[in-house]
Amino acid sequence: MGKVTGFLEIDRQVHKYQPASDRIRHYREFTLPMSQPEVEKQAARCMDCGIPFCHGPTGCPIHNQIPDWNDLVYNGDWDGAIRNLHSTNNFPEWTGRVCPAPCEEACTLNLEDIPVAIKTVEQAIADKAYDTGHLAPQPAATKTDKKIAIIGSGPSGMAAAQQLGRVGHGVHVYERETKPGGLLRYGIPDFKMEKKYIDARVTQMQGEGVTFHCGVNVGVDKTVEELLAEYDAVLYCGGSETPRPAGIPGAEFNGVHDAMPYLVQQNRRVGNEDIQSVAWPADAILAGGKHVVVVGGGDTASDCVGTAFRQGAVRVTQLDIRPQPPEKEDKLAVWPYWATKMRTSSSQAEGAKREFQVATLEFTGDEDGNLTGVKCCEVDEKRKPIEGSEFVIKADLAFIAIGFAGPIAGGVVKELDGKLELTTDARRSTNVVANDRDYKTNIEGLYVAGDVRRGQSLVVWAIREGRQAAHAIDLALMGETVLPR
Repeated sequence: MGKVTGFLEIDRQVHKYQPASDRIRHYREFTLPMSQPEVEKQAARCMDCGIPFCHGPTGCPIHNQIPDWNDLVYNGDWDGAIRNLHSTNNFPEWTGRVCPAPCEEACTLNLEDIPVAIKTVEQAIADKAYDTGHLAPQPAATKTDKKIAIIGSGPSGMAAAQQLGRVGHGVHVYERETKPGGLLRYGIPDFKMEKKYIDARVTQMQGEGVTFHCGVNVGVDKTVEELLAEYDAVLYCGGSETPRPAGIPGAEFNGVHDAMPYLVQQNRRVGNEDIQSVAWPADAILAGGKHVVVVGGGDTASDCVGTAFRQGAVRVTQLDIRPQPPEKEDKLAVWPYWATKMRTSSSQAEGAKREFQVATLEFTGDEDGNLTGVKCCEVDEKRKPIEGSEFVIKADLAFIAIGFAGPIAGGVVKELDGKLELTTDARRSTNVVANDRDYKTNIEGLYVAGDVRRGQSLVVWAIREGRQAAHAIDLALMGETVLPR
């Protein structure tokens, strides 16, 4: 906890943003840093709540010891806070930027709508670690004779690689794209998280003995069978990348795209890379001077909105089939769980027009095959069309962002077709089967973690699964382990 009476004396404050008119002119992060004394004041608001739901299963999947590092920050022990935070979270500078902060939803003070600014404090601690040289490599004192291959360098693969490297195993990470990071690098826009924070961790992990093999598409360029023969264990962290099928007529018109090719292209532009991706090859997609419609109400849809504004879109409309949520949730009915309530992302606040309880009926186009509009209608509580409510939105460009349905069908899944056990979850996502205790698949020596196992989820869940899979692999290879679950 922080100061005993801090939550009574200090108002909640969080990071401020650059004005929308300024931030849409660049792709850099636009959060304005909070001063160290102010961060310490916010940490002081952490109360002696008895049961800290913030770092329980409802709040933080990786069980960050939030009251502990709030207390350390409040008392000015930033070095202690940095060590504590990194003991549970390999990459707090990532989660401090892109996590939606379920910990704040679970905070006891959220019963009064004034939760501790946990995400702000976490990012401040992580950034302090960069400024004070705490990212030096931590190589193992002794090496084992075990070699482990990790397929995919997203958050789960990176977390597992760092954990396994630090206990002395020879870790080799295979990445399909030209740089490590997975969708954290190529899917999440730079204005939400600049990629220097991935580069810094790659450098740190290389100093810890981890080897990265980029431009290697496992299942195509190198087979899983080869990896299983060459390594003592193989961990598959391929992510959930197949766009969920929308089944909207007219999707063949020029100007209609899935969200990921668009986001990946822009991230590659910002990173001075060729826009062509291994997984999402497409001609250049640009929103400048266009009327844009985004189908979907989640984070990926919001990222499309922010990217379109920065490219100079004339107008951006976001369509959500769900009803407009209430401004305030019923605390006693949902706390400490994540509540359904009206939320406005920074991208939406840049000028998007949001349409709720609207279904996308079809995309319309001209004789040349170019998109001209999106036909919609209002729906009832059961998502059934309301007769006579049809309308058309002008559109030159449309993005489908309604989620992901599992790993890409090529590569690992294609090679192991008929051998690797798959299942379909409640969201109709095809996932690789493994439990969350040993993370073993039905193929001997092959483990799986992250979105490819649990389905599309948060970065913080991916880090948790990577850490737990590392624990399971180390235990299986060595008979004992010092790695946390």
